[in-house]
Amino acid sequence: MQTTFTIATRGPGLYEFTDEVCAWCRDAGDGVLTLFVRHTSCSLLVQENADPDVRRDLVAFFHRLVPPADDPSMGYLTHRMEGPDDMPAHIKAAMMPVSLSIPVRDGRPRLGTWQGIYLFEHRAAPHRRQVAAHVSR
Repeated sequence: MQTTFTIATRGPGLYEFTDEVCAWCRDAGDGVLTLFVRHTSCSLLVQENADPDVRRDLVAFFHRLVPPADDPSMGYLTHRMEGPDDMPAHIKAAMMPVSLSIPVRDGRPRLGTWQGIYLFEHRAAPHRRQVAAHVSR
């Protein structure tokens, strides 16, 4: 069982798509859900979905950890053709997962009470990101 989720982003941030994944898994029975983002400048995360401050703090932390290429501290970067946010986005994606494995039981991902599935956009411009999904039994 396979599909692709398309997530529209509006700049840096965490975009939850848990509901879409859960709806798609309803007929999956038991197995393992694999999600894989098909881009090199964003990531996937399982993260808290109750308090939006968690998402804001994560975005702020990674922006501080890896600022845009035009920040003086990033002068060593050479890949700048696609703008000051591109190479930092690749660095962030290299630090975070681009795939997730989540157990599925009775057609439901076995997420914890406060867990959601997110695409973490690292670029400033809007994008349409694709996440490939597969449930194996």
